[in-house]
Amino acid sequence: MVILGKADQVMFESLRVSVTDTVSPALDVLSRPLAALGHLMDRARDFVAVYQDNHRLAEENERLLNWQQAALKLASENARLRELLKLMPEPASTFITARVIANSGGAYVRSLMAYAGSENGVERGQAAVTGEGLVGRVSEVGSRAARVLLVTDLNSRVPVIVEGPQQRALLTGDNSERPCLRYLDARSEIKVGDRVVTSGQGGVFPPGLPVGVVASLDGEAPRVEPYVELSRVEYLRIVDYGLADGLPKPVPIASRSGRRAEPLAGGQLGRR
Repeated sequence: MVILGKADQVMFESLRVSVTDTVSPALDVLSRPLAALGHLMDRARDFVAVYQDNHRLAEENERLLNWQQAALKLASENARLRELLKLMPEPASTFITARVIANSGGAYVRSLMAYAGSENGVERGQAAVTGEGLVGRVSEVGSRAARVLLVTDLNSRVPVIVEGPQQRALLTGDNSERPCLRYLDARSEIKVGDRVVTSGQGGVFPPGLPVGVVASLDGEAPRVEPYVELSRVEYLRIVDYGLADGLPKPVPIASRSGRRAEPLAGGQLGRR
């Protein structure tokens, strides 16, 4: 057939067409059951996949119902306990989003300058956060800008709780990338990876704000890796939790002209 195909292509092509025309009805009849069998196998596989998905969804639905019952039970218990304790509801928090216009990170100070001030409702002591966690607190406020003291600054002190052992501590900055935990119980079983959140003590931050995780236990005190990459903050949220009024007011600067006394912090009098 190869030799004939090379010798006389026209005759061989006509022969091939004739054979194809003769065999095609039989091939069509044979191909139909095979195609039907293939479709049947596809439907069987689809049926098995649907059955498996249905079984998986039923298990997930059962788990979600269990969680729903647990959540409803806890909500009911929480409501009863609040009634018994006469717990005061937490004030509603408000916030504004501000752009960071300067980063004063260095060897002696760790702070950010946000483009929002008293004209926008920013007050000293308000919390600065991002979607990842706590950044710091507002330390200075101008009419159109405010300075945020970072949690890594030497002057930063944040009461926190290590969630693993439920150990209270004080997160203190030392101008390094990782602040340290102070005033820990000597018997506390803190581990690397434990989550650190604000405790709410001191009246500056509300409880539960995420701060970071315990990164190392070597050295004088455990070190905490903040959730927020503080050197790359471009926008932050300045949140008013209604706690800034509890902070002491800054002492007013006395004018050089005149000698009238003005009240200072603590009820004392100053002269100018």
